Amino acid sequence: MCCRYVALPIEEPESREDFDDIRWYIMHEGVSVFVEDGQWYIYFLADCRHLQPDYRCGIYQTRPRICRNYTTDNCDYHSGEYGWEQHFTCPEHLDEYLRTRPPATGTRRRPTSRRGVRVRRRPRPAQADIAGVPLPVLEERP
Repeated sequence: MCCRYVALPIEEPESREDFDDIRWYIMHEGVSVFVEDGQWYIYFLADCRHLQPDYRCGIYQTRPRICRNYTTDNCDYHSGEYGWEQHFTCPEHLDEYLRTRPPATGTRRRPTSRRGVRVRRRPRPAQADIAGVPLPVLEERP
């Protein structure tokens, strides 16, 4: 996978809007989001324009600093393991994560009535994309 993708750190999502932004990212071809060692990353599957057909660098002598600093000691190709805690390649993966993740600490509590009974909010109507395909709506976490 060397020289075949770019991964950049992003802030850990905290709000419904943050997760909706991530859902938008992963709706794009060749884009995914993963979590490794607690850090969130956006991942773009894209070959370097200087990668030769034999997978060697076409500008090895003048390659950028980030390429010069890279070593194959922890190369994913050799280990076969990526160490991802989570990997989101489609909205359904993110939806499943949101359904099963533990609640965040220090979040606000669900509203309650005067009698202490939890108030249920009405579900929002599903929205559809341009082709009429229903889009999952992320519910606000308590």
